[in-house]
Amino acid sequence: MSARRKSPGPRQRELAAQASAADEARADDSQNLPAGETSLEDEAALAPMADRRLLVRIWQFVRPHRHLLLFALLLLPAVSALTLLPPYLLKRAIDESIVARALDKLPGFMLLVIVAMLAQYLFTFGQTILLQLCGQRAMHDLRRQTHRHLIGLRVGFFDRTPIGTLMTRVTNDIESIAEAFAGGLISLVGDAVTLAGIVAAMLWLDVRLTLIAFSVLPVLIVVVIYFQRILRRAYRVIRRRLARINATLQEQMTGVKVVQIFGNERAAALEFDAVNRDYRDIYRRSIKYDAMLYAFVEMISSVTVAGLLWWGGHDVVGGSVSFGLLVAFIQYIERFFIPIRDIATKYATMQLAMAASERVFSLLDIDEPDAAGRIYADERAAGAGEHVARGQSLPDGPLGVRFEDVVFSYDGERVVLDRMSFDVEPCSHVAVVGATGAGKSTLVRLLTRFYEIGAGRVRFRGRSAEDAQIDIRDVDIQALRRRVVVLSQDVFLFAGSVRDNITLGDATLDDNRVRDAAERVGLLQLLSLDHEVLERGANLSAGERQLVVFARALARDPSLLILDEATASVDPTTERIIQEGIDELMRERTAIIIAHRLSTIEKADRVLALADGHVVEQGRHDELLAKDGIYARLHRLQYIGEHSD
Repeated sequence: MSARRKSPGPRQRELAAQASAADEARADDSQNLPAGETSLEDEAALAPMADRRLLVRIWQFVRPHRHLLLFALLLLPAVSALTLLPPYLLKRAIDESIVARALDKLPGFMLLVIVAMLAQYLFTFGQTILLQLCGQRAMHDLRRQTHRHLIGLRVGFFDRTPIGTLMTRVTNDIESIAEAFAGGLISLVGDAVTLAGIVAAMLWLDVRLTLIAFSVLPVLIVVVIYFQRILRRAYRVIRRRLARINATLQEQMTGVKVVQIFGNERAAALEFDAVNRDYRDIYRRSIKYDAMLYAFVEMISSVTVAGLLWWGGHDVVGGSVSFGLLVAFIQYIERFFIPIRDIATKYATMQLAMAASERVFSLLDIDEPDAAGRIYADERAAGAGEHVARGQSLPDGPLGVRFEDVVFSYDGERVVLDRMSFDVEPCSHVAVVGATGAGKSTLVRLLTRFYEIGAGRVRFRGRSAEDAQIDIRDVDIQALRRRVVVLSQDVFLFAGSVRDNITLGDATLDDNRVRDAAERVGLLQLLSLDHEVLERGANLSAGERQLVVFARALARDPSLLILDEATASVDPTTERIIQEGIDELMRERTAIIIAHRLSTIEKADRVLALADGHVVEQGRHDELLAKDGIYARLHRLQYIGEHSD
C-alpha cells in the first residue's frame, strides 16, 4: 500500500523578465571600481547565512501580516485531527461491523468517513488561502523594499553589476521565497503536527506495534540529514547559475545588433550554451539527490509495512490484536510516511528558498547608498510623504560652478582628476575636450553627485555678485539634480507615451509646461505628445529620441545644463531641428558641453582641454589653436575630418 507521489520535485522556473535598460559601454574614465565597494560578480564569495538568521529576516516581512498566519496556524490542529480520524473510523467499521457481522452499522461509519474527509478538504482549502495571502503580501513588501534599495544605490554599483543578476534576485529569488513560505515552511509545521498526532494515536492503540513500526527511524533521520547538506549546497549553486543565465541572455539580447553586424551569432550561441549546460548539469544533480532521498523513504515505508504485516499478522491470528487495528496501523504508517516522502520535495523548495534568501538579503546588505537614495530611505523610515529639503538651496537663475583643486579616484589608487581647477561663469557656454581617460565623464558624475569628490571643493554661485558660493556637498541633493540636468548621448526612453517620457511621473509638470517644452525644442514637428514609445525608444529615430530628451530637460527649467554631445548621424532636416533644440536649451543657461563637433567648440565662450586629470589649456577656440599645444593636436587628430567630410 504505497501512496502515490504528487511529483512536484525541483522544477526549472522560467527565466525572469529581462531588464529593459542595458549596461552599455561605460564612460572612458570609469573603468576602475571604487575602493571597498561590494561586487555581485563573484557570487561564490558570498558568505552563507545561517538558516535561523534568514528566517528571522523573513519574519520581519511576515510580521505585518501575522494575523493571516495566526488564523492559518489555528486551523492546523483541526486539519491534523481530521487526518487522523478516517483510519480510526475504518478500524471501528471493520471490528464492529464487518468482523462482528453487524452490517447495519457500516453505512454510519462510511458516512462519518466521508464527512471527515470533506471537512478536512474545507479546512485545508481555507488554510491554503490564508497562507498564500500572507506569503504573497510579505513577498510584495520584500520585493518593494528590494526595488527601493536598488534605485537608491550608487551609480558605481550598477556600473559593475550585470542587470540580469539583479533581475534574478527581484523576480526569481523572491518568488522562490514565496513558494517556500506557502508550500514549504508552514507545510512542514503542519506535517510535524500531523506526525505527532499519528505517533500519539498509534501509541494509544498499541505500544508494541508502534515501537516495531518506528524502529527504522534512526536510520531515516541520519539519511535525511546527510541529503540535507548535499541539497543545500546544490541549490545554492543553482541560484548562482540561473543568475548567470539571465545576465548572459540580457547582455546578448541588448547587444543583438552588434552580434549580428559582426556575424558573431555562433560565438554568442556557444557562450549561452556553456552557461545553460552548467545550469542543466547542477539541476540534474539536484534531481538525482532528490530522487535518491524519495526512493530511500519509499523503501523504508515498504519495509515498515512489511514488518507490521509480519508481526501484526501473527498477533491477529493469536487474537491479541484485532484485524481492524492492524488495518488502522497500516493506514497510519502510510499517512506517516507521506509527509516524510514529501520532505524530499518540500526540503528542495526550502533549500531553494534559503539559497534565494541569502542572495536577496546579501543585496539588501550592500551599503553603497547614493546621496539621494540615502535621503529617500530616511524619509520612508520616517513616514514622510514628500521630500523635505535638506541642505542649502541654490540661487535662482543660471548657475556658475567652480572646481578648486579637485582630486578624485574610482579605486583609491589611479587618480582620475588630479587637483583640477577651473571656473564656469553663470550663463556661459564651456566646451570640454580631451582624449579618452582625460576625466570628461567624471566631471559630469561629480557635478550630479553620483560620486563624491575625494579632495578639494566644487562650489556653485548665482549670477548676482551678492550670491554666496555654496559647496556642492551642502546642497539639497534633490534640488541639485533638478537644477543641474545632464543630457547624455546614451539616450534612454521608457515604454509609454512621449508625454510620459518627458514628465517621468513628475506631478509638478502640468500639460501646458510639457507641451511648451516639446514645442520649443521642435519635438512637436515630428511627434505628438500622445505618440506611443516602445521600450528604449525602439520605434523612434535617433534624432527623435534626442528631441524627447531635450524636452524632458527643458520642462524642468535647469540652471546648469551638462550636454554630452551626441555623435550619431542624422538626416539634414533632423540635424537642423536638433541644433535648434540645443540652442533653445542653452539660451540664457549655463552649459558645459562634452564636445564632439567642431561647430560646438567654435561657438563656445571658452574651451577646456583636459589631459591626465588636469585642465592643461583653456581659452577660446582660435586662441588655443594659436598656442599649437594639446588642444591644437586634438583638433588636428579629432576634428579636421569633420571639415573633410
